[in-house]
Amino acid sequence: MLVLGLPASAQWRVLKLDTQANFRAVHAPQPNVCWIGGSGGTVLRTTDGGEIWDIMKVRDADSLDFRGIYGFDRETAVAMSAGVAEQGKARIYRTEDGGDSWQLVYQTTQPGVFLDGVSFWNKKEGICFGDPVDGHFFILTTDDGGRSWQELPRDSRPVALEKEAAFAASNSSLLTVGKHQVFIGTGGAKMARVLRSDDNGRSWQVSETPLPAGPTSGIFGLQFWSNKHGIAVGGDYADVAKNTPNVLLTRDGGASWQLSSAMTPPGLKEAVGLFHSQFVNYAGGQRPTKHRYRLVAVGASGSGYSRDFGKTWAMFSEEPFHAVSFAGPAGYAVGGKGLVGKFERFPKERRKR
Repeated sequence: MLVLGLPASAQWRVLKLDTQANFRAVHAPQPNVCWIGGSGGTVLRTTDGGEIWDIMKVRDADSLDFRGIYGFDRETAVAMSAGVAEQGKARIYRTEDGGDSWQLVYQTTQPGVFLDGVSFWNKKEGICFGDPVDGHFFILTTDDGGRSWQELPRDSRPVALEKEAAFAASNSSLLTVGKHQVFIGTGGAKMARVLRSDDNGRSWQVSETPLPAGPTSGIFGLQFWSNKHGIAVGGDYADVAKNTPNVLLTRDGGASWQLSSAMTPPGLKEAVGLFHSQFVNYAGGQRPTKHRYRLVAVGASGSGYSRDFGKTWAMFSEEPFHAVSFAGPAGYAVGGKGLVGKFERFPKERRKR
C-alpha cells in the first residue's frame, strides 16, 4: 500500500509504488485525493496527497485496462476499461466505499465498440464515448452518477469520417466543461477534428482543425480554462519524438481552432493539466489571469509548461507520462510500468532586467 518518494527528478517527485501496471488514467477531484486506472484491472487511490496509496485489483477484471477514471471524492469513483467489446473488455465499474468493492454497472459485447473516455459534469450527469460503430461515434450518458448508462440514439451521435477514431491514451480526448459543454478530439482520418456539444451530449457540432492527422496521429488531449478558451494537444504515437505541430488553441468555445507554437519538448503530447495556485471548482466562469494559472502538457517525449495559456512553452521534465490531473496546486501524472509522479514545483523563472 504504498510508499516512498525517490529523489526529485526535474519538477515531479517520482513515487516508488509496488506495481508495474501501465497507467493512462488519473483524476484528482480534490488536492489530497487522487484515483488512477491501469492495466491488469489495477486501480490506485490516495487520500493524503500521495504519501500513501491503496493498490487494488478490481474483482474479475484482471484482463482489463482501465484507461478512463473519474473520482467524485475519496469514496466514490467510476472506472472504464478500453478494449474490444466482443472480448468482454468494454466495461464500466463503480465504487462507493473507497474501492473495497466494485459494481459492474455497464458492459456490452456489441461488435465494434471500443470505449475511449469517461467524464462528468456533476455528481449525477456524465458521459462516456467510444470509437465509431456503423459510421457514428459511440456515446453513453448517465443521470444517476454512473449507476446506469444509456446509449445515445444512433442518429443523435456525431457522424465519423472514414477511418476516424479517438485515442484512449489519457482519458482526456473527452472533456466536460461547466454545466453543459463537452468536447471530443479525434484522429486516425485525413484530418483531426473536435466534436462539441452544448447540451450534455444530446446534439453535436463538428469543427475541422489544422493539426496533422493520420492512422496513428491526431488530437490526444483537451483542456479548457473558461467556456470559450481551450487547448488541444496531440502528435503521432508511432513516432513520439517527431517534431510536428502539436498544439491547437480556441477562443470561441471550440468552434474554430488555430495552430500555436510547437511544444517544448517536441513530440507527442497526450494530456494537459491546469495548475492553479488555489483549489477552486471551475464551472465555466471568467477567464483566469496568467499570474495564477499554468498549463502542464505531458507525453511520451516529456513534459512542457506554459505561463501564457499555450502561446509559448518551456521544458518541464523528461519523464514519459501519459496522463495528468491537477486539483488546484496539487498535480499527479502517470505512465507505463508503474510510473506515478506528484507535482513538486515549477522551474525558477529568470527576471527580465
